[in-house]
Amino acid sequence: HADELAARGRAHERHLEHLARDLLAGASPDVLLASGQRARWQPPVSLTAVLLPAAQARPAYRALDPNTLVLDDLPDDTGVLLVPDADRSRLLRQMADRAAVVGPARPWIRASASYARALRARALSPDIRDTEDHLPDLVLSADADALADLRARALAPLRTLPAATARRLEETLRAWLLHQGRRDEVAAALFVHPQTVRYRMSQLRELFPDLASPHRVLELTLAVGRTTGQDRPGTPREG
Repeated sequence: HADELAARGRAHERHLEHLARDLLAGASPDVLLASGQRARWQPPVSLTAVLLPAAQARPAYRALDPNTLVLDDLPDDTGVLLVPDADRSRLLRQMADRAAVVGPARPWIRASASYARALRARALSPDIRDTEDHLPDLVLSADADALADLRARALAPLRTLPAATARRLEETLRAWLLHQGRRDEVAAALFVHPQTVRYRMSQLRELFPDLASPHRVLELTLAVGRTTGQDRPGTPREG
């Protein structure tokens, strides 16, 4: 009898793992419903994906809702938890001492979207813990090639300048856009005198005659929104 119970338990675990893999793969709703029924798993409203080192997955799982799905054999020694109807603040506190990345809550049949965002956040920076705190960077890094093309086009006037000058003017432009043209705030952000900001902005207005147009402001804000250290104006792009 004990052996039979153990065998049933192992079969149940396999069904739960199969369901988790179907969810991460973005299987169709019909497939997910069938997997859930085989695993005798009650679908929640939402699932939140949590990435963490494989060795930490099972220990972390024990402190969570028992309907949480867990895998600890993904590539790169990665584990994942799919947490049902999570209280996000509480979940973040529970993961605070672990090298975990917490994705967004998504309808349970779209758990793959939460998993995908957590993966992208981890690839963006190993220091990210809550993907919701890094949405601008995630948006701007979604298509790196498109961002590089946008920077090349939007910042083309700076490419006529020496690299050091172009870099200073780009930093000034970024601060001016983010601080909405408030000169003292721009100066404080750059650790320069307000008169230096005035001089640099006069240079930028000569280079960008339409600097005040809404379309140009939007394009430039996106172009300089992330400071990646790559594709600096004044440095020719390869290819």
